[in-house]
Amino acid sequence: QVQLEESGGGSVQAGESLRLSCTTSESFFSAMGWYRQAPGKQRELVAGITWGGATTYSDSVKGRFTISRHNSQSTVYLQMNSLKPDDTAVYYCNINGDYSRGTEGYYWGQGTQVTVSS
Repeated sequence: QVQLEESGGGSVQAGESLRLSCTTSESFFSAMGWYRQAPGKQRELVAGITWGGATTYSDSVKGRFTISRHNSQSTVYLQMNSLKPDDTAVYYCNINGDYSRGTEGYYWGQGTQVTVSS
């Protein structure tokens, strides 16, 4: 059973920053990604990164969010800058998807809440 543990969510004001972390029980992964789901909306891809470091971003976060990974620690980070109220959602970690093709992996984290107030 693959485990994903997220941390780093919280409540901030618009324009501020947060960093999310996701650590997996897997010592190797082909890719990890972050999704989010806002109330009443479908879950959407935020960003993904391959083991080799290739990244994918949704248009809504390009230039504001940065995904990175620490392979030896099996951890992926999502640095979120210039946060907007529209970024408010539950953020989920996902593993081994093909994010550049819009394909999610099978395993999910429990989610972490990000709330941005204006």
